Amino acid sequence: MPSKGVYVDQLGREVYIPAIPQRIISIVPSQTELLFDLGLQQQIVGVTRFCIYPANKVQSKTKIGGTKQLNIEQIKSLQPDLIIANKEENERSQVEELMKHFPVWISDISNLDDALQMICKVGEITRKAAKAQQIIIDVTQAFNGLKSAKKQLSVAYLIWRKPYMMAGKETFIDNMLAHCGFINCTDKGRYPEIDAPALAALNPDVVLLSSEPYPFKQKHIDEFKEFLPNARIGLVDGEMFSWYGSRLQYAVGYFAGIIKMLENQP
Repeated sequence: MPSKGVYVDQLGREVYIPAIPQRIISIVPSQTELLFDLGLQQQIVGVTRFCIYPANKVQSKTKIGGTKQLNIEQIKSLQPDLIIANKEENERSQVEELMKHFPVWISDISNLDDALQMICKVGEITRKAAKAQQIIIDVTQAFNGLKSAKKQLSVAYLIWRKPYMMAGKETFIDNMLAHCGFINCTDKGRYPEIDAPALAALNPDVVLLSSEPYPFKQKHIDEFKEFLPNARIGLVDGEMFSWYGSRLQYAVGYFAGIIKMLENQP
């Protein structure tokens, strides 16, 4: 049983947070949005330049660099009593430097259950457990009501160009695809690079081009049609597939729209 003021993060680390955090820095966009939705606007003192939601509230917060290019000295000057980080989205060396000075709670999220656990734990740490539980209930009910695709469609989900990179197994995106009833066409883990001939060989039924981290546009659809003439190719909102905070409340409605569209296509 952890001691009072000790919280175990998703890497299994014990993080000592002796009092209710009053100066919070988030270095993960989806978790920043969660903190605001938990009602912690006054306690948030710093966010990254990629933390864009809620748009009307993040503007007033100090920007402390990018998720992988943090301004360590600026963070130190803000004297946070809690930093919320993520194993995948932040650079390990920078996070380890911050650990020397401040409590850093790190999430590690590969699926919906991990995301719900993160929301629960952040709610506990910040004494916003009731609001966190309501978000968890809303998200859980929404996903339980999601009617997955009836057609067995294989999907290639692209996150980068030059080189092409896909969302592979053991990723949160892969888990979201599975909740939709889609089959990830690659069996490789994490984010494998792939070239056009190899992607053509996988012969996916559907290609989803994400809006982030690479901002695929309409013009890129024609690029993929050159070597995947039979695939259905479309742009998707990457935030819905990869943000694992309170934005999950809106993801199911978005997924339902994609499923319906693909079900109605020949």
